[in-house]
Amino acid sequence: MAFFDKIKQGLSKTRKNISVQLQSMFDSFTGANDEFFEELEETLIMADLGAELALRSVDHLREFTRQRGLRGAEELREALAEILLEILQSDDQGVKLNTKPSVILMIGVNGVGKTTTIGKLAMRFTKEGKRVLLCAGDTFRAAAAEQLSVWAKRTGADIVRHEEGSDPASVVFDAISAAKARGADIIICDTAGRLHNKQNLMNELAKISRIIDRELPGADRETLLVLDATTGQNGLIQAKQFKEAAGVSGLVLTKLDGTARGGIVFAIADELGLPVRYVGVGEQADDLIDFEPREFIDALLR
Repeated sequence: MAFFDKIKQGLSKTRKNISVQLQSMFDSFTGANDEFFEELEETLIMADLGAELALRSVDHLREFTRQRGLRGAEELREALAEILLEILQSDDQGVKLNTKPSVILMIGVNGVGKTTTIGKLAMRFTKEGKRVLLCAGDTFRAAAAEQLSVWAKRTGADIVRHEEGSDPASVVFDAISAAKARGADIIICDTAGRLHNKQNLMNELAKISRIIDRELPGADRETLLVLDATTGQNGLIQAKQFKEAAGVSGLVLTKLDGTARGGIVFAIADELGLPVRYVGVGEQADDLIDFEPREFIDALLR
């Protein structure tokens, strides 16, 4: 299934909220007046863009309308898509996993779907013919390693795990050693999802990072922050904290099929400048898809 169709299907709740309201506005469009722009601003705020970004986006649309002499509903909708696309676009070159092995470090609070996302990534890479090794670095949450083991069996990936309560950095060290010995292409490391003590989290992630640097100098590495899209603006707060604690290179947004407010994608990209790598739009293993900004916006607005 193509990205556009998949995202439209997965974003059904988001579309019912945002798209239906926008469609109603454009269907009853009588002119680019103050009432229209105020209603658009309210809709974007409800979609979780945040008040400041929603106001700025609408101000840009007002400016475009004046500069370009926009009059029709479709012209305004296309201009809005252009404004939203500018928020999501960056100079980022995308996921880079060319070395053997490469490392993906997965971070995020408990409950966002981090383990499931790891499993879906493992499924994707093994289908591409890559040898994947999972590292059960979340040694503090009960059953975290068990859940990862289930995904390892399901996807055919290898796994390295220690006893509960073990030092996460030592698990990463052993995973790297195993990856070298077994010729793994990609190591996907789970990490503890705790934010209640940010200093401990920072220390733990820094220790893991030092081990990767020492044992795999020059290896490609992605640090992916997993966020639950249903948490809305709280997800932005989490992203800020984790960005401070770790060198986040990209985002994975899960549960986009379960929220009626897809605008958090724009809020995070605008405020933190982090690219969205993947979006989760369902429960199936192939429902983690590459993020394509233009098609995402089209799926929301049309």
